[in-house]
Amino acid sequence: MHGIATLVVVSVVSVLGWYLLADPTTSPLGVYPLPFTAALFWALMFVVWPGFNLELFGFSRLPQPLRGVVYLAATVVFAVVVTWALAAGLGSVAPDFAASREGGTGYFTGALFVLFGFSTYVLVVLNWAHWPWTDLGLKQPMVGLCEVAFVFVPTVLLYALLGIPSVSATGAPLLSVNALLGWYYSVIVAIVVTGLTLENWPWRLAGSRARVAGVSLVGNIVLGTALYVGLLAVCKLLIGAETVALLDDAIHQFPAQLGVCWVAWMIMWGNAFGNKPTGLGDAANLAARVVITFGLAVGTFCLYYYVLAGGLLHEPVVAGGLYGNALGFMDWFALVTLLYVVGFESYGLRRPRAEATIEGAPA
Repeated sequence: MHGIATLVVVSVVSVLGWYLLADPTTSPLGVYPLPFTAALFWALMFVVWPGFNLELFGFSRLPQPLRGVVYLAATVVFAVVVTWALAAGLGSVAPDFAASREGGTGYFTGALFVLFGFSTYVLVVLNWAHWPWTDLGLKQPMVGLCEVAFVFVPTVLLYALLGIPSVSATGAPLLSVNALLGWYYSVIVAIVVTGLTLENWPWRLAGSRARVAGVSLVGNIVLGTALYVGLLAVCKLLIGAETVALLDDAIHQFPAQLGVCWVAWMIMWGNAFGNKPTGLGDAANLAARVVITFGLAVGTFCLYYYVLAGGLLHEPVVAGGLYGNALGFMDWFALVTLLYVVGFESYGLRRPRAEATIEGAPA
């Protein structure tokens, strides 16, 4: 019942917030799809840094609902300021980031950093459990600060090597932006499904924390690549051959579209529904969670693209009977979920006696 109540609250807030901030018909801001999506991505990045890496250090001293309000306000300010600074500041000297680029591509170029940041910074929490900083005897906030600082380097390298060239007006990309989004988001799915839904199985079998970190790093890339192939096949089946042909190269982005639905449900299931089942034995518990969350993701994908995006959220047609872009609304849904269950601690709802927690992060 706690999970259902949380789902209702998050769904209502997500739709009403969408109408106010992003809806191309009802919002007075006129920011759909960009720069809204860019600010949304940076908001997700901010939620991860203080919420997971720093484990709400500083915020946790505040009583509710003040804690949630301050966390929400800080998230909004950070997202808006970074989005503006990249487009207006960096964009003035680096045209790839300029707000004036056709279709808002400059905003997207800056926000693409979050694709890589969400993988690296979530990896060190879910799969690495703050290794090696806790092993060195560090406590918060030094654990989180070290993670944010040191992981920034490989994140920027990934962004510079894979991200910027894919959207640059002059670059020579290793992957098209569609293939990059589809493949790399599948790696993020692998990180979340193994770290949260499967409680770091199978990587935890590696032994020492250092070996777990190394195996999970390589394993998630391999698993993510396999998921990309599998999710692409599922998307083609759900969409149909005629619409797939209309999408052309854009079909390679759709593993990310289905993947974001899965990640949103894994976050909701792990933090609001107690990551059930928990009493069937390890193998059955883990398998059931994957089946449940993936089934909900497939249902949500179809409901969103064929019903909600066009009919409720007023998003434009993509191809055939498909409307919208799940990397917009479903990321918005995930952000509202994280702000409510992490920042506000599901304020207003009675706390269940047993709760799921992201390893190394608050529930």
